[in-house]
Parts: sequence; structure tokens; C-alpha cells
Amino acid sequence: MLRWIATQIIRGSGWTVVGGVPDIPRAVFIAAPHTSNWDGFWLLMYKVSMDIDVCFLAKHTLFWWPLGPILVALGALPIDRKGPGAIVQQLIAAFKNENQLFLALSPEGTRKWMPHWKTGFYRIAKAAGVPIVLVFIDYKTKRMGLGKTLPLGQSMQETLDELRSFYTPMVGARPALQSPIKFPPE
Repeated sequence: MLRWIATQIIRGSGWTVVGGVPDIPRAVFIAAPHTSNWDGFWLLMYKVSMDIDVCFLAKHTLFWWPLGPILVALGALPIDRKGPGAIVQQLIAAFKNENQLFLALSPEGTRKWMPHWKTGFYRIAKAAGVPIVLVFIDYKTKRMGLGKTLPLGQSMQETLDELRSFYTPMVGARPALQSPIKFPPE
């Protein structure tokens, strides 16, 4: 029933769903651009309509009654963003302990403009030996979905080049808040 409702909401709002779930057991999904709370809503509708079992991180402050239990049922994991290094290690361990796991992250890390993307998703995928799947939401074309799966073993620069090629045409809900597709200086 929820799947039907989500599909109707997407169709009724004029969005087009693109792509299908890759035939792999584990992956890091990255979703961009992330410039509005609406991104989360639409991508949750996509997740439910496509019946994708994917976990995602959400600010721990969102887990109040009654929203918290709903978020958990949808696959949300509460996260306190004050300790990102520990979070990365926990997520790497989760991949090592699970035979099937899709984890969705926003490489921008926030809806605000940032000078670069965060690299945790890349570090998690590389350490866990899992591919990165590109998820998108494009408000200009009203298309959202799963894009390409990046091959394992790419360097950070090769990954960055693929991300730029794929995401540069995408337009967020608030384009002025889109962060440049680059990694922080090392």
C-alpha cells in the first residue's frame, strides 16, 4: 500500500523516476544535489516506490516523537555530526558485518553551501570494498533516481572526475546552495 501511495505522489507531482536497483548486495549510494529538505522527502518517496532497502543517515535531532519512529521504519540511522571520523569507522564495520547493505549518504553533508564535498562516502566504499552508486534529484528536469555504479578500484581523482561528469548538469531545489563538486585539499 505504501509503495502504491509513494508512486502516486511522485506521478501526481510530475516527477519521473529513472534507473533501477543494481544487482549487487552492498554499496554506498550517494545522493546529490542536496539543497533542500524536499530532497529527502522526494528521495524517500523514490525509495518506497521502488521498494529499495537502503539505510540513510539523518541528524539525531530529527528523532523526536512521532517523526523518530517513522524515520527508523524508513531506514534512517541517527547521527551526531560532531564526530565524523568515528562514524566513518562504524559504517566501514557495518559493511564488513553485513552480507547485504545499501547505505545512502549526501556527499555535501548538509543543505547549505559548502566549499567542497565531504570524502567519507569515498573512504567508506574504498575501505569496505563496495561500489558507489550515483543517486540524483534534478529539479530542472523533475527526474530522480539511480544513475551509474562506479567501478571498484578507482582512484580518488578518477572518482571525482566521474562525479563531476554525472552531477554537473543536475540542478538542486535551491541552485545557489549547490556545493562545488570537489574534494577538500589534503
